[in-house]
Amino acid sequence: MRKKIDSYLGFAKKSGNLISGVNTCSFGMAKGRVRLVILAEDISENSEKKIMKEIRKYGVTYVKYGKGEEMSHMVGESGRSVFAVCDDNFAKVILDEINGRSE
Repeated sequence: MRKKIDSYLGFAKKSGNLISGVNTCSFGMAKGRVRLVILAEDISENSEKKIMKEIRKYGVTYVKYGKGEEMSHMVGESGRSVFAVCDDNFAKVILDEINGRSE
């Protein structure tokens, strides 16, 4: 399961449908681009408060998954704990995989 999610996130990044970082994701939500927000399980309290405010404001689906450093490395970034998927299909597949509803 984890390997599939890693692959989907990598594909989303390569296709330009994955953004990362609190401010970048907040800006993406404001523009209406974000379909799914993925928060690392080890996100800092301040970052979580800030991004949750934006998630509630824009009504975006979110999920907590994985460790920040592992996910950052997986998508070629460093020190990120917030990721946003900007494509409906990627968002659905990733969310279903995380929730254990793969087809």
